[in-house]
Amino acid sequence: MLTRLKVSGFKNLVDIDVEFGPFTCVAGANGTGKSNLFDAIQFLSALANDSLMNAALSVRAETGKTTDVRNLFHRVGNKYDEEMSFEAEMIVPYSGKDDLGQWAEAKITFLRYSTKLVYREDETLLNRGSLELVHEELTHINKSDAPKHFHFKPSRVWRNSVVRARGRRSRPFIATVVDENNNRIVKLHQDGNQGRPRSYLAANLPRTILSSVNAIESPTALLAKREIQSWRLLQLEPSALREPDEFTTPSGLGIDGSHLPATLDYLARSYGNGGSDNSDNDGMNTWVYDQVAERLSELIDDVGQVQIDRDERRQLLTLEVRDRGGTTLPARSLSDGTLRFLALAVLALDPNAQGVICLEEPENGIHPERIPAMLQLLQDIAVDSEIPTDIDNPLRQVIINTHSPSVVKQVPDQSLLISELKESIQGGRRFKSARFSWLPDTWRQHAHPDIPTLARGRLLAYLNPADNPDYHSTPDEQDRRRRVIDRPDILQLILPGVDQTE
Repeated sequence: MLTRLKVSGFKNLVDIDVEFGPFTCVAGANGTGKSNLFDAIQFLSALANDSLMNAALSVRAETGKTTDVRNLFHRVGNKYDEEMSFEAEMIVPYSGKDDLGQWAEAKITFLRYSTKLVYREDETLLNRGSLELVHEELTHINKSDAPKHFHFKPSRVWRNSVVRARGRRSRPFIATVVDENNNRIVKLHQDGNQGRPRSYLAANLPRTILSSVNAIESPTALLAKREIQSWRLLQLEPSALREPDEFTTPSGLGIDGSHLPATLDYLARSYGNGGSDNSDNDGMNTWVYDQVAERLSELIDDVGQVQIDRDERRQLLTLEVRDRGGTTLPARSLSDGTLRFLALAVLALDPNAQGVICLEEPENGIHPERIPAMLQLLQDIAVDSEIPTDIDNPLRQVIINTHSPSVVKQVPDQSLLISELKESIQGGRRFKSARFSWLPDTWRQHAHPDIPTLARGRLLAYLNPADNPDYHSTPDEQDRRRRVIDRPDILQLILPGVDQTE
């Protein structure tokens, strides 16, 4: 789980410092930095999995993938920044396996990872440039300090279930030092405080140290790697969602929505093998299908059943929806919005789907009246920070972006970030970069009282009083799930003169 992200020098992100809760909605006009924030998260994920160059080339540009890594750096006119830096505070899994199946347990699960990259001219490359790692660090955050970092105010039982520590730690897991020859050396320390660290010349590293660790060298660093690798941008493609799966297809929803039938089939069989009273003769658990159908009925009125058709002859799994009249529709006959909603409903039931899930414009293909159902589903996918994490409450985080007024009005006010462009001066030249602001009287404002909050008037473009006939708020609506449209200060903008105390 990503609790805080600092980025500077990456695209239009300059001195960005954003905190996240279990569910976050980033709203803003086109070109303000919403997608660049997602790209920064995805770039960090790629750096934990691949070489520096491959990670850079995987980042999307305005047209397809990036072909020149120089374009990842912030630019003013024709002058690029010299470096880009990232710092992430995160909760990592307590246990996991490395690429060779070796088991690892974390020394501590609350960590801070930072890295800094510079552009290096390279005449041997076609685009004449590459990336050089000049700083990498992985440090722990003491368990006793955790409450100071969780500004979204989770419960103590939740905090104790995710922040775990074994013994005391005095050294970073990964550190960068400068030797007597002015060379930058990246050191990988063992989990124990004893033993000599492994040292690497930073200038020669083709990838981050974190991306190469294993369970034997540093179990905690490995689990930090696994956490960052799990940060993904879901781009649910209808063509992938409509495809059937083979019997041998592994479960787990792909980033494009592929393997939806295999994942739903796996979940039904997994619950069925648990001896549930809802299991049928084939070991399938109808409870899973019932849950997905019930959730889908919030989007479509005429839903009777969701099921997987098992074609034994062709060894294929096909997702089907049956209406209340008995008509069966295969996935290829369902609308794009219905398929995306279905995929998210299945994702919500999969305890193996963990980490950070980014989703752009989830309202696409959804009727405005059904957007609250989509938003509730997304919030239900995210971990509930009021109860301990377990198989029914996996450590999962959802970050969405949007420019839809219908979405902004319905999200909890505590979850809203507004992306704007701010004007700054660098080297005597004016430029605009991204800024992320929040509403007053929310946890971010309480945590950072010195930082200006969003001017309420900036929300006028997202508000329409005609969509909110029941505008009188009640005391119960002043809790953490209060929507933006329920706030008295916002209602005064769209319905001036209304007495909210009546």
